[in-house]
Amino acid sequence: MTRAALFLTAASLLMVPAVRAELSLQTRFAAVRVDDHGFITSLVSHPAGKEYCPAGHPSALLSLHEAGQPNDTLVQPVSAVYRPEQQEAVLKFANGAVATIQIASKDVYFRLQLKSLTQRGTVDNVVWGPLATTISGKIGDIIGVVRDPDFAIGMFGLDDNTVAGPVVDADCYEMGYYIHSPDPAKYPLPAQYKEGQWLNIGGDGVNDVAFYSHPEEYFQQVFGSGAKLEPAFGSTVAYHARDRRKPYEYLYSLIPGFPNTRPRHFVTDPVDGVDFIGSTVALYACPDDLALTLLEKMFHDEKLPIVTDADGKWVRNLTAIRPVLHWNGPVDKAIEYAKAMGFRDISRDTAEFYPSLDKKWVGTVPLAGGKSMTYREFGDQCHKAGLTHGGLHTLTVFLQGGVSHDVTPVPNEHLQTTCRTKLAKDISPTDTEIVVTDPSFLAEKGTWHEGDNSNYLRIGGEMLRYEGISSSAPWTLTGIKRGHASKAEPHKAGDELVKLMQNCYNGFVPDMKLMLDYADYYADLMARNGMDSIGFDGYESMTYQGHGYYAYKVFNHRLFESYHKLMGRYPQVTGSNVFGGCWEYMNACNVGGGGNMFNPTTGKWATEGKDIRNGFGHSYFPPTFGGQTWHKDLLDAETFMSMAIAWDGTFALNVDQATIDATPDKDAIFKAYNAWQDARARGLFTKAQKEMMKDPLFKYHIERTGPATFTLHKVVDFHKGYDSTPNPTAIPVSNAGPVQPLQFKIQPDLAANGADIALPDGTMIKCDRRIERLQFIVCKGGQAWLADEKQNKIADLPVSRPPTLPKGDSKITVKLRTDDPAAQIRFGFWFTSLDAGEKVGK
Repeated sequence: MTRAALFLTAASLLMVPAVRAELSLQTRFAAVRVDDHGFITSLVSHPAGKEYCPAGHPSALLSLHEAGQPNDTLVQPVSAVYRPEQQEAVLKFANGAVATIQIASKDVYFRLQLKSLTQRGTVDNVVWGPLATTISGKIGDIIGVVRDPDFAIGMFGLDDNTVAGPVVDADCYEMGYYIHSPDPAKYPLPAQYKEGQWLNIGGDGVNDVAFYSHPEEYFQQVFGSGAKLEPAFGSTVAYHARDRRKPYEYLYSLIPGFPNTRPRHFVTDPVDGVDFIGSTVALYACPDDLALTLLEKMFHDEKLPIVTDADGKWVRNLTAIRPVLHWNGPVDKAIEYAKAMGFRDISRDTAEFYPSLDKKWVGTVPLAGGKSMTYREFGDQCHKAGLTHGGLHTLTVFLQGGVSHDVTPVPNEHLQTTCRTKLAKDISPTDTEIVVTDPSFLAEKGTWHEGDNSNYLRIGGEMLRYEGISSSAPWTLTGIKRGHASKAEPHKAGDELVKLMQNCYNGFVPDMKLMLDYADYYADLMARNGMDSIGFDGYESMTYQGHGYYAYKVFNHRLFESYHKLMGRYPQVTGSNVFGGCWEYMNACNVGGGGNMFNPTTGKWATEGKDIRNGFGHSYFPPTFGGQTWHKDLLDAETFMSMAIAWDGTFALNVDQATIDATPDKDAIFKAYNAWQDARARGLFTKAQKEMMKDPLFKYHIERTGPATFTLHKVVDFHKGYDSTPNPTAIPVSNAGPVQPLQFKIQPDLAANGADIALPDGTMIKCDRRIERLQFIVCKGGQAWLADEKQNKIADLPVSRPPTLPKGDSKITVKLRTDDPAAQIRFGFWFTSLDAGEKVGK
């Protein structure tokens, strides 16, 4: 039976029609045993029979969290009985609570749903697990999956209120590093570190590039809370659901460890009707390379949002991953060049866009000669050519202070708050002595992300500022400044006074209700402008409400649903990070860029790129090289494509017409890009070929050999310095591959009057122009030219026929013309050839 066929065969629920004290479940890939206390005591893979439940660490099927207790203090079950005919388990807990769980064993996952919890008392959260496993390879903390080379174990919440991880303040992770070597033999830990050790991120907490401060592979940056390394035995995976009908008090910062972003207290607002009853999770265990196929099937079975691309592919399908063309300047050639290179998506940058519900944004794109057209008009042209278009650079739901419709002239009652109190006495529009009934948290300076100067209050329709509060009753606010971005008004004793949460740009954020209005706003903005894609910078906007991954889920759910109703398709969304709750919606996350992410010349990841590669990739989300510039060197250009395929990743290629047209190798790059992207979309690259292409020591070139067939060549590079003694200088070269176009370049360190170069096939290249110091003579793609020190073409050099490189050993003879026959000119020589290659998809 093939692996694909395994998904077509129904799995069985191994129960007998009677109440039982133990439970056995199985899917096509795993078997689970749950004991009479409600603990998972065995998780065995099929067909290998390997045990993944660590000895001495059974895992509660369901745990409870009680209000007022530390987040890591959970109430676990003490007994369990199972009702096979009803597919139910009844768990009793030490606090007297009784949970009824519906358990179904599907083809490829176990489905667990909380039907009821009686005698719940102070229980405010339910936790699925935490499930202990012996796996410690890749910790996919965004979605809660742990992976070894052969097997993966994970959970996924099947409703919006069931979110990744155990109970944590604000339902969102805190940034940091933890120590974990992916390969102890290759990356042994120095003596000062130990597995699982926690360290702060780098920088000052403000410069986001500096967050990524440790290049060592054993420094892993935290990107979520769904899974956690447990050095004593392996790892844990968990999901939880919260009773959101009541407020919660938190001490939280997404970026702890820095004075300006130190944790501050805030109190969340309730969300009506959102309880943990009905919480549902899928538990899956399968071969690692089948996990995405399994998840896609689960999404279909559970009728979860199936976000698809323009070809109808689920966005997490590996063949749906592709880079985007980030076009700058006039768009006259954008569609033509995009199609030539095989790009499907054109994006454009804009200035940072702050949303405001009364702002009816209309985008334009420039044309040559100072002309322009609207986003919608250009988008229509893209659609006719089979491409997508968009790319507004937004600040998500960062509301600009003093500018946003919801801030001024009357602050919206649904701006997010940190705490609430009441006026103890009436005040007039000019009073600067304000007394409140409850001082809780008003003495704290600022809010967690904006620092000590973000002391803003709202009373009714007035916004005001303050500096502090008295240390004893009567609780009197100090440093009052009335009527900030609004009009000062009289207020009565008993009127509510709230402190406002601020974003990192000294603006404000909407609460959970207003946030959904902004989801509709963006859907309408995109539809009016015919936009397929949008970029959400400041994507941490949904952490300010204190509902964490739940907020991300409901915002994206609403945005994608609203857009689909208007456009009949789903949008493409990128952002500044990937949080639990948006994994299933975002098609890519092309954050960062340039040398901070990756160096195409060396083929090596930079620190930020390494951290994001691991953080995204471990959770089956495409890693990114971020925004990358156009490279005029064919092999450097191809490195982005080969590495993106090797890592199942993506990038945004920043281009403009003038730069492309100034590239001598333009047509060769177009041809190569098109071949790489076509072969990738067809899913032709094998796992072995991807692993091979990850090696930074080698570069690769792809050759199209038919409409759907390709050959992958390893590039052989040779670089050496020579003295022009004797002159001419004979340089031996060797070709182990087929007869191919000759590729080399020469760079003298002193000026020369010209050059005569004899090639292996008898062709001559003559340069009758002066060659300045550090200029290049380039032979590539059947042509030759003189280039400046940045390798920009200066002039074509005549060749009688396209130069070729024969198989075997041969030589290139270089003569540099000088006024002094005895003068020595040292020159660099770069030579490139291709090996015999192998079939892509062999």
